Amino acid sequence: MSAPGASFVHLHNHSDYSLLDGALKVSDLVRRAAEEGMPAVALTDHGNLFGAVHFLGAARSAGVKPIVGCEAYLTFGSRLEKKTARAGGERTYHLVLLAKNATGFRNLIKLTSSAYLEGFYYRPRIDPEILAERSEGLICLTACMQGPVTVPVLSGDERTALERAGILSEIFAKGHLFVEIQNHGLEAEEVAARGLLGVARRLDLPVVATNDCHYLSQGHADSHDVLLCIGTGKDRNDPNRLRYETNRNHFAPAAEMLELFRETPEALRNTLRIAEMVEGSTPIGGLHLPEFPVPEGHADLDAYLEHLAWEGLPARYPNADERLLERVRYELGVIRKVGYAGYFLIVRDFIQAAKERAIPVGPGRGSAAGSIVSYLLGITDVDPIRFSLLFERFLNPERVSLPDIDIDFCYERRGEVIEYVVKKYGERSVAQIITFGTMAARAAIRDVGRVLGVPYGEVDRLAKLVPSDLGMTLDKAFETAPDLHKLVEENAAYKELWRHAQNLEGMSRHASTHAAGVLIAPGDLTDYVPLYRTSTDEKTTQWDMKSCEKAGLLKIDFLGLRTLTVLHDAVRLIREERGAEIDLAAIPLDDAETYKLLSAGNTVGVFQLESSGMRDLLVRLQPSAFEDIIAVNALFRPGPLGSGMVDDFIDRKHGRKKIVYLHPALEPILADTYGVILYQEQVMQIANVMGGFSLAEADILRRAMGKKQKAEMADNRTRFVERAVGKGFAKSTAEKMFDLMAFFAGYGFNKSHSTAYALLSYQTAYLKTRYPREFLAASLTSEMGDTDRVVILIGELQRLRIPLLPPDVNRSRVVFTCEGEAVRFGLGAVKNVGRAAIESMLAAREKGGPFRSIFHFCEDLDLRLVNKRVVESLVHAGAFDSIEPNRAALAQAAENALERAGRHQGDVSRGQTLLFEGGAGGAELEPPLPRTPPWNRRETLELEKAVMGFYVSGHPLAEHADEIALANATAATLGRMRDGEKVALAGIVASQRKILDRKGEPMAFVQVEDMTGVAEAILFSRAYKKHADLLASPEPLLFRGTVSAGSDNAAKVAVEEVLLLRECKARFTRLLQIRAPVEALGEESLQSIRAILGAHPGTVPVRIVVDTGERLVEVRSRRFRVDPGEELLVKLKEAVGERNVSLVGDAAA
Repeated sequence: MSAPGASFVHLHNHSDYSLLDGALKVSDLVRRAAEEGMPAVALTDHGNLFGAVHFLGAARSAGVKPIVGCEAYLTFGSRLEKKTARAGGERTYHLVLLAKNATGFRNLIKLTSSAYLEGFYYRPRIDPEILAERSEGLICLTACMQGPVTVPVLSGDERTALERAGILSEIFAKGHLFVEIQNHGLEAEEVAARGLLGVARRLDLPVVATNDCHYLSQGHADSHDVLLCIGTGKDRNDPNRLRYETNRNHFAPAAEMLELFRETPEALRNTLRIAEMVEGSTPIGGLHLPEFPVPEGHADLDAYLEHLAWEGLPARYPNADERLLERVRYELGVIRKVGYAGYFLIVRDFIQAAKERAIPVGPGRGSAAGSIVSYLLGITDVDPIRFSLLFERFLNPERVSLPDIDIDFCYERRGEVIEYVVKKYGERSVAQIITFGTMAARAAIRDVGRVLGVPYGEVDRLAKLVPSDLGMTLDKAFETAPDLHKLVEENAAYKELWRHAQNLEGMSRHASTHAAGVLIAPGDLTDYVPLYRTSTDEKTTQWDMKSCEKAGLLKIDFLGLRTLTVLHDAVRLIREERGAEIDLAAIPLDDAETYKLLSAGNTVGVFQLESSGMRDLLVRLQPSAFEDIIAVNALFRPGPLGSGMVDDFIDRKHGRKKIVYLHPALEPILADTYGVILYQEQVMQIANVMGGFSLAEADILRRAMGKKQKAEMADNRTRFVERAVGKGFAKSTAEKMFDLMAFFAGYGFNKSHSTAYALLSYQTAYLKTRYPREFLAASLTSEMGDTDRVVILIGELQRLRIPLLPPDVNRSRVVFTCEGEAVRFGLGAVKNVGRAAIESMLAAREKGGPFRSIFHFCEDLDLRLVNKRVVESLVHAGAFDSIEPNRAALAQAAENALERAGRHQGDVSRGQTLLFEGGAGGAELEPPLPRTPPWNRRETLELEKAVMGFYVSGHPLAEHADEIALANATAATLGRMRDGEKVALAGIVASQRKILDRKGEPMAFVQVEDMTGVAEAILFSRAYKKHADLLASPEPLLFRGTVSAGSDNAAKVAVEEVLLLRECKARFTRLLQIRAPVEALGEESLQSIRAILGAHPGTVPVRIVVDTGERLVEVRSRRFRVDPGEELLVKLKEAVGERNVSLVGDAAA
């Protein structure tokens, strides 16, 4: 007797690729079908083929026949007409389409692409016209209660139902249209089924039963309901929200379906009939490279590639030896064998095009830097021979797959390179690639908590108990975090939240455009891949990167890298300011001063070496050679940092631990890393030298080790040991070496990638060391739109004592520039002042010389580009200060100046220029500025900040240095503090966002700005009610509370108390400290200090720290206790120096 599963096939199923509607993962769909013994299963997501390739792979692996389909949106009007039903447009209906064969699959690709690119109006729509054109190879089901036949049936319109069914039966081949019936226990479905069966009988159409599955089991119905709320932004208790009328849209077992449709057994048999009709073959796979034109004189792609490689050899290797030539021949032979010459030529072509257009290109990325052919072609700029990089890590001839050649370009001009590719291969052949955001562990908790109405603070606490480790899941967190486990188990509301979050975790949540991926097809993209149009009107694939690769399509990452732009701009500034030409490819890699900068950790702005953790590592390591920088990029990762590997590496470098090699044959491989196996390439080289593995075999071994594939590892261990013994190595040495390789392979990093990026790290460090002004000016230009980064870079200018000059209409350009020993603000940093307006100013300045006044400034500008808002913004930024320091008067004169300029330009156009060119005496008639008092300091700074994003000429906190010293955090250091640690942060409220918590109580998210950046503070209802008035104050404040690490690991302050900063000295000062060298403390000085202290009695003790030159001697005054007010501090600082007086205390305690 056959199993029940063999008698039914689910043909209408929605995965999580029916975004925020389907709550069924593709893997679960296929697994359950296999468990049920069903011979086949379909995937029919709403309007798309997002999951098709993943579905095909999963089904074939499970031994279940995959049926690719989609539930399309059909309009009986034109898909090109964009009208709502209310405005006279046709409504849309659901229609299930299944691919019967390869032709049907291609037609589904065409239909879904057209639906997004041509028919999208609220939904991706098709119409009968295109459906008729693309019906071959398709099987059609009339869908659910929103189907084109069911809707008129339910409204009693039998004529329209028959008419619609007739239209569809004419479109599809005989026997390929099925009337779909469903039974979820709804009365409307019973009515629909009776009518639909009547239509089927009248038109002699077969019927088929489906369950319109949206989730795995019936117990997941309420989690699916939560998902709908997430998608619509509603609370679960909202009575007006979207909800399903049934809890039976699950992947029902066959036995359940047999019972539900026992009166229409033919509807069940037809599911098997359809499955048998489907041939199961789809045109996925192979290699589909665009055609690259071969120049005359070359036989084919391989011949042309070889010509270019040998042509590039003398420039790269003037004295190439036979070993090097053999490497070139070997790589070219492999490339010829696997048929990838066209791939290399395509990549070389657009890189050459970029370089010809002076678009900065990176030296390499990923394993491509291991190929000498890539180096000779100019695809990479890292010498693989010098740095012992391996071709097989990039392209393994024994495990052929299209290798990745990902390219970094200047982030400002990356688009030009993509435009070149589009122009060369055709707009219909090039598209960007889709990517899907998923609900990660913490995000799932937060989403579900919002829908269920759990108070924000409780949800936040629960989410933060989930460890932030890479790859963390809710199941893992539940097992490894005891506090979380206890909290969930003891609270019914949390338990429900947790259950829903587990069911929804990992589901696709939204679609967007991949940051870099671009697909290039050999013809029309829709011959190979379905296309999608994003909400921002970008054309992308419907398949993600992995799916596109499985489909055999050429995918290239065109990455925009800010560092390349900074390097290019810095080199230009050096040329302009110093007349020096810097060739970054030729700078010495052994510059001692550069290594001093790196060893001191002064790496703000240095590529990949800027974080606090990386700076700490550099200080400990004290890099002294380029190989150390390569190593740093590989070491600064969770694995090496957590394994003790970093400490071992550093101790060996500095001689604190002996460098030991298991065998002398390993020294040439491991010498650069002090005997530590750090790189994947080293694992491969050891397997080659000791185990006699070819480098291709060694790469396969490395992959198995990295993935911990036990069976393959065991086989390779035996082979490695036997071969090593055969080569004369001791068995025990070989066994120990294999185990070491297996251990380190889990931490090993791709040396090719690390080397290429180390080169960029070194280049930025070199320019910062040798040309700090130009480098930081270029860095500031690149970060103009990021206030936090600008503040950090300005801080670095201050640390290096490089003056920063304000924006100036007579001196500034668009970008930051160098001016003598200083850096000058660019006008592009001023908000509301567009580039076109600035270009107009610069043109007027070039033509007429420096501006004499605001009136002169406005005269020759293009007033279509420069309006009152532009001029006022420049005034507020201080850009006119060199002409007139009274910003208030300038702001008041702006409108008059523009009106006057407008009249002047009108007169000029009519030839009437006498008024402005001067009267009889030739004197210029220019009105005086309004007699307006200047703004006070606070007004000046606030208006400055409004248009710059930060303070330039000063800072409101600058006069509160003593109070700020009592805090234990700044915006810049908050992120280094531990979750839950006591914190005090001084700053000004930049903005606040007030919301109501789940109890209807007010709370606020506050942006707190200090002199290092902006931090976020959270005030829950109790704290907010108590301190709301202070939050509205422009006064500097002190925020006390605890550190709260959010789901994105961004630290915030959970505020318990807010105080006026000026009141903090009296409350938190525990000690007044005076520090001075012994020679400065003569009797006269001591008398002066005593007199000042005596004049300000109070309760705070005094400590004098005497610097003898050899040591510091602390002396506590028994005589004096003081009131550390402003007058005392000013007088003491006058007496002993600004930096020698400080308050000691802890406002966080």
